[in-house]
Amino acid sequence: MRIACLGGGPAGLFFAILMKKARPNSEVTVIERNRAGDTFGWGVVFSDKTMDAFRTADARVVDEIERSFRHWDDIDVYFKGRRFTSGGHGFCGIARAKLLDIFQRRARELGVAMHFEQEAGDVDAYAREYDLVVGSDGVHSAVRARHEAHFNPRIDVRRCRFIWLGTRKKLDAFTFAFKETPAGWFSLHAYRFDDDWSTFIVETPESTWLRAGLDQLDPAESVAYCERLFADLLDGNPLVSNARHLRGSAVWLKFNRVLCERWFKDNVVLIGDAAHTAHFSIGSGTKLAMEDAISLAGVLDATDGTIHDRLARYQAEREVEALKLQSAARNRMRWFEDIERYVTLEPEQFVFSLLTGSQRVSHANLRLRDPAYVASVDRWFAARAGLPEAVPPMFAPFALRGMTLTNRVAVSPMCMYSAVDGVPGEFHLTHYGARAQGGAGLVFTEMTDVTPDGRISPGCTGLWNDLQQSAWTRIVAHMHATSDAKVCVQLGHAGRKGATKVAWEGIDEPLDAGAWPLLAPSALPYIPGVSQTPRAMTRDDMDAVRDAFVAATRRADAAGFDMIELHAAHGYLLSSFLSPLTNQRDDEWGGSLENRCRFPLEVFRAMRAVWPAAKPMSVRLSAHDWVPGGNTPDDAAVIARHFKDAGVDIVHVSSGQVSRDEKPVYGRMFQVPFSDQIRNDVGVPTIAVGNITEYDHVNTIVAAGRADLCALARAHLADPFWTLHAAAEQGYKGVRWPPQYASGRLLYERTLQRAAQLAMQA
Repeated sequence: MRIACLGGGPAGLFFAILMKKARPNSEVTVIERNRAGDTFGWGVVFSDKTMDAFRTADARVVDEIERSFRHWDDIDVYFKGRRFTSGGHGFCGIARAKLLDIFQRRARELGVAMHFEQEAGDVDAYAREYDLVVGSDGVHSAVRARHEAHFNPRIDVRRCRFIWLGTRKKLDAFTFAFKETPAGWFSLHAYRFDDDWSTFIVETPESTWLRAGLDQLDPAESVAYCERLFADLLDGNPLVSNARHLRGSAVWLKFNRVLCERWFKDNVVLIGDAAHTAHFSIGSGTKLAMEDAISLAGVLDATDGTIHDRLARYQAEREVEALKLQSAARNRMRWFEDIERYVTLEPEQFVFSLLTGSQRVSHANLRLRDPAYVASVDRWFAARAGLPEAVPPMFAPFALRGMTLTNRVAVSPMCMYSAVDGVPGEFHLTHYGARAQGGAGLVFTEMTDVTPDGRISPGCTGLWNDLQQSAWTRIVAHMHATSDAKVCVQLGHAGRKGATKVAWEGIDEPLDAGAWPLLAPSALPYIPGVSQTPRAMTRDDMDAVRDAFVAATRRADAAGFDMIELHAAHGYLLSSFLSPLTNQRDDEWGGSLENRCRFPLEVFRAMRAVWPAAKPMSVRLSAHDWVPGGNTPDDAAVIARHFKDAGVDIVHVSSGQVSRDEKPVYGRMFQVPFSDQIRNDVGVPTIAVGNITEYDHVNTIVAAGRADLCALARAHLADPFWTLHAAAEQGYKGVRWPPQYASGRLLYERTLQRAAQLAMQA
């Protein structure tokens, strides 16, 4: 096989080495435009775990890399005059030039032909001449550009500027530092990569960069600016740039986030940054490139299938991992882009937020690495909540007005579709009673409707008459008598999503018989051609709906609820007013975002006026419509600010279900960033939701300040005692089990202890 690698960075060279090892008779040629020793970057970071994986690919290369490593375990964070240290991270640094030298010598030893200072030229000519062309030419790949329509790269130019420098200051840990200037905040990413040198990357949002006038400086002036900014860390050591080819402010780069839809075309394939990029804050770009090389060499060495089949296998193998790392890198990258959001956090929380910003590192993960550091975080968080001793963050109390929750876990509102004429029955008594006894600090009811024609289905609960109020009074009293849980009723109106079948008979499908007329801000059916078309509301309709919410609010107080939530999410009536996808009115309740907020805020204020001042109120919002032209997280922050000004105590942050055209991006804790933005930009407490399934998720989210409470839905359907079990698994004794279940608690704890002993023996 004749192979041409167009690009001689780590991806192309490592692939050439592995391919030549696997098939010594192959002709492998590397074409690189730069000189052999040229590199823009300074250092490369790998984790200990990464190096273990690379060893199986080529132990000789890894041995030589490790002989050149600078190893460290600690991360130091400097913020507001304090230093925080977290250990046990297991990083290795190596000079990028040294890494390339190791690869080049190993490739030469194996017989790889390398041509430096040579432009690749016509990609198609290589494709005709060689059996395989590997596009390993980096983020600005000419190979990718030649067939851009086919590869379909999604290139996202990000919002920060960064300058990549070096210094002879010998740092003892991976170092993050943050400096405030009159123009804004600057961030430092720095680490030592050999006996003499450290990488020194300075990053700042472009708006800050412009206010600081850095766009007007030449490279030497920019370097001098950074020296003054971080003088306390440099101890008189100068900063050095090796970007010889860049002029003026061009030394300040913007990161390009790249992901290709297709990674190969005929006999041309992309690896490394040509196919995907990962932001430097997570340090995985070279790791991804080398893993690509391992995968590609592996599939090409196989004998089954055509070249097309093998390249398809390569993309399938690598795409999932690339997406996972890109997601983590995106989360961390956005943290730095939004640095102004976090600098108001207390230093302890700021640092924990930074360390867990990728969502790949968590409270439990950090505790394994450095128990003392996490214990200090837990003590700080507990003291902030008024506790004398450390507890897992999820078990710190939380107060809203006159209500205090025993912990940060909430049972999400989940429709059960089991009421008769809006009246909750024995099922609801058992269902809500069990969840309350299960240890959660707050239990939400399902969406409880304020009028008969505001129901989603005939099985939905209501609070528009005395019989319903009496039934809810019994349920709430039972929950209070048998648990420490507080109870929140979620009041809503289905709007255009009403008059449908119960979920197990067909979600969102209209009733075959017995449907009622629907209301909405605009006469738009939820599913065109399927759903009933609602009537566009008049002012009289609005008055009637507002008054129904007020009447239900009075009934909720009489029934003994501790808290009330206005449902303005998921495409129901009030959500439909908020979204431009569903509100197409041209009067004072439509058009601008402020106008679209007008009626939901009117309803909220009217409810707040009759709800007791000592009891809190929340609102549930869809923070992202997931449809072009719909509401975005930035819009949601504006909406949340309006509700904050109207007196909301906490915002329940969900997303989607507004339009059938939505395309959500799912994943672990995928909606938590929306809660983070609203909490820390708007300055209002939040409840996070969305694929939060583990107690470690809850500990991490609340300790990092991404939310104040976490609401779990399916987890509580599967296990009503989820919170009690989470306490037992963490060895926490301070949560109340029902006394009737005391022997079960002992059995559960002994079972956990036995499982831990067996795991240690294995």
